[in-house]
Amino acid sequence: MPDPQNPWIRLHSAELHAEVNPLGAQLSVLRDASGHDLLWDGDPGVWAGRAPILFPIVGELAGGKYHLGGKTYPLSRHGFARGKPFNVVAVTASSATLRLSPDESTLAVYPFQFELDVRFAVNGATLAVLATVRNLGDTNMPASFGYHPGLRWPLPNGGGRSAHYIEFDTEEPAPVRCLNSAGLVRPEPHPTPVSNRRLVLDDSLFTNDALIFDQVRSRSVTYAGADGPRIRVSFPDAPYLGIWTKPGAPFICIEPWHGMADPAGFTGDLTAKPGIFTVAPGGAQSIEMSLTLLGRSSSLAGPT
Repeated sequence: MPDPQNPWIRLHSAELHAEVNPLGAQLSVLRDASGHDLLWDGDPGVWAGRAPILFPIVGELAGGKYHLGGKTYPLSRHGFARGKPFNVVAVTASSATLRLSPDESTLAVYPFQFELDVRFAVNGATLAVLATVRNLGDTNMPASFGYHPGLRWPLPNGGGRSAHYIEFDTEEPAPVRCLNSAGLVRPEPHPTPVSNRRLVLDDSLFTNDALIFDQVRSRSVTYAGADGPRIRVSFPDAPYLGIWTKPGAPFICIEPWHGMADPAGFTGDLTAKPGIFTVAPGGAQSIEMSLTLLGRSSSLAGPT
């Protein structure tokens, strides 16, 4: 069990050190074997998040509320899981499982008997995260889920910010989506900023908040600078990918999502919200992500 004086759970392999905060089941530290921090430090003056868990929605709701079964419920951006203490179910030196269950406050805004388990496991150079959403009730349960890891930009020994890029594992010709000032998805698509599988990072990409790849083909991307470490983010189950920073901030978020913000003007039922999945009574839905530390690279080499 975590030390009550320092409740973050520490996980180790020979190549990675990770720490998980039970508040929100948030990955809060990720370091390589040399002690270099790969994850953003959550400076509250910039962005207090580090790698929040998004549940039971991803993104913003139109008007801050959703409709379900003839009733209306308020729910803030990205849902409530990131601000809730999770119970620690199991811990070893290299893995931990944390669980969120409903309480009076969640039932007031999300009237379902859910169980959300998040399992973190470090194995060699990979941190694997598996989230499982279970429906313990007797009616169908609509939900979304998202990961939101914020990685250092620039990476340790990776060169300047302008040398960093995200490389997709396949071509991404489809247009992307952006958000309006209310955090809702604009109706008009934008040409993909990916060229030859590579998104060259620049603050100007994020003047309208996140880039949303709602037709993403890739199942993994690799984040890298001119030199230094590379980090592969794998997302076998997520149909959407968000990429976000606050322009000028020293982090980049690579976010596998099963859901996204409401489209501008959306007035439909929660079950019709883009990316919603439905968990039958007694059923479960799992969403996986992994972060793998790769060897050194040079941006001059081009995609391989």
